[in-house]
Amino acid sequence: MADKPQSFFWYELMTTDVAAAASFYGDVVGWTGEAFGGDMAYTVLSASGHGVAGAMRLPPELAGAGVPPCWTGYVYAPDTDLAVASLEQAGGSVRRPPWDIPGVGRLAVVADPQGAVFMLMTPLGEDRPPMPMTTPGHAGWHELYANDWKGAFDFYSGQFGWRKADSFDMGEMGTYQLFSVTGEPGAGEPVAGQPVGGMMDRPPGVPVPCWLFYFNVEAIDAAAQRVTAGGGKILMGPMEVPGGSWVLQAVDPQGAVFALVSVLR
Repeated sequence: MADKPQSFFWYELMTTDVAAAASFYGDVVGWTGEAFGGDMAYTVLSASGHGVAGAMRLPPELAGAGVPPCWTGYVYAPDTDLAVASLEQAGGSVRRPPWDIPGVGRLAVVADPQGAVFMLMTPLGEDRPPMPMTTPGHAGWHELYANDWKGAFDFYSGQFGWRKADSFDMGEMGTYQLFSVTGEPGAGEPVAGQPVGGMMDRPPGVPVPCWLFYFNVEAIDAAAQRVTAGGGKILMGPMEVPGGSWVLQAVDPQGAVFALVSVLR
């Protein structure tokens, strides 16, 4: 059997008001929120009974350093310590060294060589059943804004085995390079070879390299109305993208940027 793909499998929101954020995304995406329990002040956000993401309060030390509310993604690592060592050798940086969360797994906060932050994690427990990428409430796309997408692709390909798929010429905005993952599908992952995201050079409006995550909704126009009704702001879209899907980018009431995708207008 092929190895489990080293790809995004969990998403985390750090915010200034967890309860308000959970209510907002519950209305917009359809998630239900439930306290994780134990000593962690952590809310699990689920779609149809399947955990998709978590929400926690933005740590004071990050808020004090000027870090705004934001979304972060977790990449599966067979061994977090080995993955961190490999990442450092490839020019990445460690923002928080590996640590254990009892009953959950071993994780680390890292950044690629251009500064885009993400998490590495070796989870404990049984694998969740695979879910199609278009499943409502689950992540349907992963987008990297890089200083140099070619260099970024080389890094992620070297670390996690990601492969190039199609690419699109966006004129003055440059190339949009799709990528796929390898290995047996995991929760929220497609069949091998199907694109799961794209990379591009960041436009002037994006201040630093970062990942943006698109969550599936049933219809994009109705979702856009829910965003604004809940106090969020639409940054881009709705617009149709190659392949026929519809997307929008938005900021939630606490200031975290996120995106939505749907096969229906």
